[in-house]
Amino acid sequence: MTVEEFIDDWKESGANEESNRQLFLTQLCGILGVDAPDPARPDTRANDYVFERHVDHSAPVEQSWGSIDLYKKGCFVLEAKQGSNAPIKTEAEKLGVHEPSRSVGTARRGTKSWNEAMRSAKNQADRYAGALPGEDKTPPFLVVVDVGYCFDLYADFARQGKNYVPFPNQESYRIPFEKLSDPEVQDTLRRVWSDPLSLDPARTSTRVTKDLAESLGRVASSLEDDGYDSDRVAGFLMRCLFTMFAEDVELLPERSFTQMLKDCLGNLEAFPKAVESLWDKMNTGGFHPGLMADVKQFNGHLFEDQGALPVSEAQLRLLIKAAEADWSDVEPAIFGTLLERALDPQERHRLGAHFTPRAYVERLVVPTVIEPLREEWEGAQAAAAKLESEGDKEAARDELVAFHHRLCTLKVLDPACGSGNFLYVTLEHLKRLEAEVLDVLSDYGWNPLDMAGGERVSPEQLLGMEINPRAAKITDVVLWIGYLQWHFQTYGDADRLDPPLLQDIDNIQTRDAVLDYDDRHKRTDEDGETVTRWDRRTYKKDPTTGEMVPDESAQVPVYDYENPEPADWPEADFIVGNPPFIGAKD
Repeated sequence: MTVEEFIDDWKESGANEESNRQLFLTQLCGILGVDAPDPARPDTRANDYVFERHVDHSAPVEQSWGSIDLYKKGCFVLEAKQGSNAPIKTEAEKLGVHEPSRSVGTARRGTKSWNEAMRSAKNQADRYAGALPGEDKTPPFLVVVDVGYCFDLYADFARQGKNYVPFPNQESYRIPFEKLSDPEVQDTLRRVWSDPLSLDPARTSTRVTKDLAESLGRVASSLEDDGYDSDRVAGFLMRCLFTMFAEDVELLPERSFTQMLKDCLGNLEAFPKAVESLWDKMNTGGFHPGLMADVKQFNGHLFEDQGALPVSEAQLRLLIKAAEADWSDVEPAIFGTLLERALDPQERHRLGAHFTPRAYVERLVVPTVIEPLREEWEGAQAAAAKLESEGDKEAARDELVAFHHRLCTLKVLDPACGSGNFLYVTLEHLKRLEAEVLDVLSDYGWNPLDMAGGERVSPEQLLGMEINPRAAKITDVVLWIGYLQWHFQTYGDADRLDPPLLQDIDNIQTRDAVLDYDDRHKRTDEDGETVTRWDRRTYKKDPTTGEMVPDESAQVPVYDYENPEPADWPEADFIVGNPPFIGAKD
């Protein structure tokens, strides 16, 4: 059977889902070139790839009923529905003539009841995934199928459960059945069946992010060798990287900054002036004659200083190489850490060292922030359903709108935010939950997310304190990059937001999270010399053992504080952060 024949056979399917799903899915396996499900065995633990996989009865009682329509261990839980394009009532039925043989399946497609049935199937698949035993638990994908109509994909690559989100995003998670003729769609479904973790975008984005950070680190080191202050170099490169990102998410004309850099190869003296003129327009907004285009106002702290450093040809070629990468693929969850290391002379040697990967960050963020909010969301939906069943649709909608308002006004604090990876991951998950809320609200004819205004989840809800000024600035940049990137990847562009695109909201504060004080003074000894200590971050190689040991020459002053008292923290609904690493020092 060809793909076209398969589509023709099934696109008009209807009636009861039990009549169709197993035949449909078996033929789909043939179209994808993957093995068909195995025969079921009496011991459910041996049923790694079967229809009607019974849920392990050691699971909680409320999750132990029923069976999974199609299950493949380590890959997916699939639930099938059978919608219909047939009218809810035929002409005969409208005239009162009963037609007992006719069935419209789950619901008429495109109706509110069909949307609710598809969401219910996803929730059911979610419960089944959580009820699977031991190592079977939480496969990477949930698949909801309306036979002959669409495939809905949800993923949880961290495999924690309770956090399956639309894959790859809220706009593209539903694959229309007719698109099965597209080789890319076939490849995606084939990998869901056979190699689901290969679809994890973090695999590509982590590599891209590391490569870009290493390139920026080489430029930073070279400019410092030329005698430029490291803070000035860091500011210059952060403006460069954000401009590279802006052109890749279409906030600047396509490849305009990259072409500007290339045009300067034969005229290095023009480089600072050309770049400063662009950054000046990014600060204020307006027409840029070099680009022959209007430039949006970015503003924020980032472009208040438009200073650009002179560069050599080798340094410029490194910048061009970085600009030619796809910055829309950068992984903000780790980019801050790597950028901090790249721009800090004392941290640069650690560029290839371990960083906290996204999955580890999610292990804290999801149960701390997202799971409680999802429970609230489930409660809001249940309350809305009850109100609607009582005939009060407006009150039902208001219940959902109230939760959306809650989502858009809550505050999350990281009191030692470093370079922002915990705050960024929190922001992304809040945006994903918001997208689900808006999807349900659309059934009520209400869409507050007009991108030119209205209430929405935004970076200003993420609060941070960080004693390192450079890390605090990086956090601010990472949050805005992640926010704009999310809109670009979800809606196809990031061009639907009101300027200034970078709000000056001072939500990331450079301050001590432990102490407030009136003033501080360097401590001196009896000879009037400044008392110092090791900076606790600089190491050198031991000439005897070859191991990295503290560098005793890296000294910083010891301070005495006037009127010290516990620091006041900003009010927040949730607190997240990376617990301090203490090793065995308990």
